[in-house]
Amino acid sequence: MRVATDIGGTFTDLVSVDKHGKITVAKSHTTPPNFEQGVINVISKSQVDPKEIEVFFHGTTVIINALTERKGAKTGLITTKGFRDVLEIGRANRPDLYNVRFEKPKPFVPRYLRCEVEERLNYKGEVLVPLNKDDVKAALEYLKKEGVEAVAVAYLHSYANPVHEEETVALIKELWPDVAVTASYEVTKEWREYERTSTTVLNSYVKPVASRYIDKLDTKLKEIGMKSKEYIMQSNGGTTTFEQSKVAPINMVESGPVAGVFGSAVLGQMVGAQNVIAFDIGGTTAKCSLVEKGEVKVSTEYKIEKTDRTAGYPVKVPVVDIVEIGNGGGSIAWIDGGGSLRVGPKSAGALPGPVAYGKGGTEPTTTDACLLTGRLSAKNFDYEVDFDAVKKAVNEKIAKKLGLSVEDAALGIIRIADSNMLNALKLISVRKGYDPRDFSLVAFGGGGPMHAPILARELGVKKVIIPVGASVFSAWGMLMTDLRHDYVQTYIRRTYELNLDELNNQWQALENEALAQFKAEDFSKDRIRFSYYADMRYLGQEHTVKVLVPAGPWKKEDIDEANARFHRDHEQNYSFKLEGAATEIVNLHLVAFGLVEKPEMSKIETMKDPLETAIMEIRPVLYEKDGWLDTKVYDRAKLGAGVTIEGPVIVEEPTASTVLAKGQSVTVDAYGNLIIETGVR
Repeated sequence: MRVATDIGGTFTDLVSVDKHGKITVAKSHTTPPNFEQGVINVISKSQVDPKEIEVFFHGTTVIINALTERKGAKTGLITTKGFRDVLEIGRANRPDLYNVRFEKPKPFVPRYLRCEVEERLNYKGEVLVPLNKDDVKAALEYLKKEGVEAVAVAYLHSYANPVHEEETVALIKELWPDVAVTASYEVTKEWREYERTSTTVLNSYVKPVASRYIDKLDTKLKEIGMKSKEYIMQSNGGTTTFEQSKVAPINMVESGPVAGVFGSAVLGQMVGAQNVIAFDIGGTTAKCSLVEKGEVKVSTEYKIEKTDRTAGYPVKVPVVDIVEIGNGGGSIAWIDGGGSLRVGPKSAGALPGPVAYGKGGTEPTTTDACLLTGRLSAKNFDYEVDFDAVKKAVNEKIAKKLGLSVEDAALGIIRIADSNMLNALKLISVRKGYDPRDFSLVAFGGGGPMHAPILARELGVKKVIIPVGASVFSAWGMLMTDLRHDYVQTYIRRTYELNLDELNNQWQALENEALAQFKAEDFSKDRIRFSYYADMRYLGQEHTVKVLVPAGPWKKEDIDEANARFHRDHEQNYSFKLEGAATEIVNLHLVAFGLVEKPEMSKIETMKDPLETAIMEIRPVLYEKDGWLDTKVYDRAKLGAGVTIEGPVIVEEPTASTVLAKGQSVTVDAYGNLIIETGVR
């Protein structure tokens, strides 16, 4: 049996697949701050025998939580003399150009914990000034006296030659073996001093937190009898071992959400949809990402806490290109100072949760609004829902202030939430030059099936796919992932004067590094696959485009092919290309996959009983354009393959509700996925 667990802001999800392809799903409440207990709880709730688990995958929000809540380790920085303030200076470009009160992000390492040492390399990696080890020793003594728990080491141009960082780390391990230490070359070999230093600092900041969490989880799993291979989800869409994840935990910054994106790509290929938009609505956030021709888009331009007002903190490791907004089932509805209705970004979370949970929540949420409009059934909650309390919350906090009925106020909450989600979907599609009519929408998470059919129609998407176990689909995505490691090396060369021998030596060095890492993880060479990318740009440009390039070793015609692909991709991203203009490579990017055996998905039986036998009830549902309509509610578990139902209709399962409006239809495919025609022509 293969099992995956995914910790979300509100629920911890589990999906298991046995050797026959049978899927088991379970959900349990997330248990902050002891998140590992939620994993044990959901395994127990699923009734999966821990001794039967052969491979275990895990996705976690522990790293992003530690960063956003500032609950990491007290961290010190050792850097090149004269570059103590690189974290403070950051970048001159401002996201909010005309805001005279704009403030730069406050560094995770205060100035008094940033130490300079004498050393210097040039951009080629040649030593100009040797490392002064006495400076390093003095810095360590000072940081030790200040009670530092983690140390980041980031020297100028170490992406080209890490020799001084290696010497410094060796000295730290000798003189202060207990401290968590990260050298920049261990997490990124890309240029950009500010971004590289920021990434190194953030990795050190969460390193003790990650180690404690993974060790506690590992101990708990062994206590319940598990002896499986253990993998953890990374932000690049692949997995890594528990041990490796403790070395560079910053690679788990978006551990949970990206699994759903990768799962969407796999599911799209299963149902014949190469172009998909992954759309995940959980309890706290809504997330979306675009997959073109089966390829998940990965970037090293990720920033945490970046908004239209704040610059955020750069994390220069490969992260799936994902847009995330603070709108989910637990998002709180409120009236702003101007008297307008808002939804999110603040969430009721797991505790106290929406009013409907009966755990002390008093603020109306999207979940409460969906309950009052008939989209959700009180029968699907784990406990008795106090309808009066839900109505009272919406009435007092929203309806009275806007002069609306409770039902209209609830519908208004859903409209605002949908509008916020639609904007996020446009950010990764229309605003990047993609036509939504060319894509299918894969909707998952607890709220994805409920909102997706209406949103897809507004966006112009023709088809929506609701997978089996939609509410725990991110966990399913983990079962379909391979081990993945990314190796990015800055290599600035103009393509018209490339030295092919030198270039191929660079590719070979990256391949050797990958092979060595997989060997350490007990992966045989025949199970390793490489993909080759280059970050390219026109000569004189600042920005780059990531291009899938031919495999090495390169020949002359491969340079021409790389240039042709770059021109095409540049036009896709920026609406123009400069045929004939000089181009250059900035970074080489090798993606190495360690292939893991995937579970086979079982097909479901065709519908034998009359369709009416699957009807759970007929209940009134409030639709935006059609008002209250008596709507048939079908039990998803009783729908066989090949069934087609016309909207308005609701298809319910214990942890999700799929809501279709008039003019839409749903068909159950051979695997049990719901394929929705949205009515877009």
